[in-house]
Amino acid sequence: MAAHAPSLYAATANPFPPQPALMGDITADVVVVGGGYTGLSAALHAAEAGFSVVLLEGQRIGWGASGRNGGQMIPGMRWSAADLVARFGAGRSARLLAVANLAGERVRTRIARHAISCDLRKGHFLAAARPAHLDAMKRELDLLQQLLDYNGARIVAAEDVGKFVASPVYHGGLYDQNGGHLHPLNYALGLAEAALAAGVQIFEDSAVVAMDHDTPVVATTTTGRVTARHGVLACDAFIGSLDKSLGAMTMPVANYNVATAPLSPEQARALIPSGAAVADSRFVLNYYRLSADNRLIFGGGEKYTPKPPHDVAGFVRPYLERVFPQLAGVPIDYAWGGLVGVTMNRLPRFGRVGNSFYAFGWSGHGVLITTLAGEMIADAMRGTAERFDLFAALPGKPFPGGPLLRHPLYVAGMLWFALRDRL
Repeated sequence: MAAHAPSLYAATANPFPPQPALMGDITADVVVVGGGYTGLSAALHAAEAGFSVVLLEGQRIGWGASGRNGGQMIPGMRWSAADLVARFGAGRSARLLAVANLAGERVRTRIARHAISCDLRKGHFLAAARPAHLDAMKRELDLLQQLLDYNGARIVAAEDVGKFVASPVYHGGLYDQNGGHLHPLNYALGLAEAALAAGVQIFEDSAVVAMDHDTPVVATTTTGRVTARHGVLACDAFIGSLDKSLGAMTMPVANYNVATAPLSPEQARALIPSGAAVADSRFVLNYYRLSADNRLIFGGGEKYTPKPPHDVAGFVRPYLERVFPQLAGVPIDYAWGGLVGVTMNRLPRFGRVGNSFYAFGWSGHGVLITTLAGEMIADAMRGTAERFDLFAALPGKPFPGGPLLRHPLYVAGMLWFALRDRL
């Protein structure tokens, strides 16, 4: 069983004892494949609804993106309201956004109900990388208020950026108190503790090597098998290992984060006076926040090949120092990376294959909506599928090029957008 990535999160994780590997054959109402936010939420919600549930994780709970991400709680969807309305019209877009914007409340409710210690903080600031981006943010907030009577967000003028983040590179932004940030691995471990308390059987080091989605669903590992009425595929970037057709709908993209040495409380307050999580409006964005012990956690740049850079800290440092020149040469104590499942159009994929439900392709926007997605899956199993079906109807298509060319074509496209950022 692989340990968690050697990140700040792993170094400050709450205690969670290793769970046994699956040995032998067992039966349940539901078998969940994947121990990240989506799978844990689906398992927990299903158990609370009275289902017997088995969760299978190939490594450790929170080993993938759920335990490595930037911890940013970003409201809404990966598409803007303007993009949604242009494609789907106002009525359908309002329904999608109304559901998506429940996600923050669901995460906070789980944290409070189960007393999950995960450094929860309020506020998200979207920083405008260009003046034109600020104009788009103004139009976006106006549209959100028209569609949803959206409250809690406001436009920040260029001259007021310093009240939120001490960087010279921004031209205003949008502050949303409905967002926030948290310790992502501790949130995952807290969901796992709650799932165990609800009766879920969790097995780690239990990678599923084959899955039959007929009646019944059968999930097979090298050491056992689970037979169930329903299955849940919650593997995100790794879903192609179980279903090649679903895997063609997503591309694993590597993201990298660093955590600096602790700053003084005065330095930290001066750096991000708002205490909010911050992301900028570039296509290949920078995103960052302060940890509970006043480290800057910074993510920047993307790599489109599976092999990580030889020096992750050296790869991220130029992005950090471009945003915060006052931190030039700051010691970096932790550096890590992980894979994010990105879809062709950046919209998540929901659906069914046989008696199994799936949700994946969060495209870097998954900290909030994954918890809601797991609940939507469990509700669909109970026969209440309205919200699930709303998201299952979102369009999607596989990456072009087939097994040999899909990755090179994707890289070419991403490099073009990255060039546009630089220009």
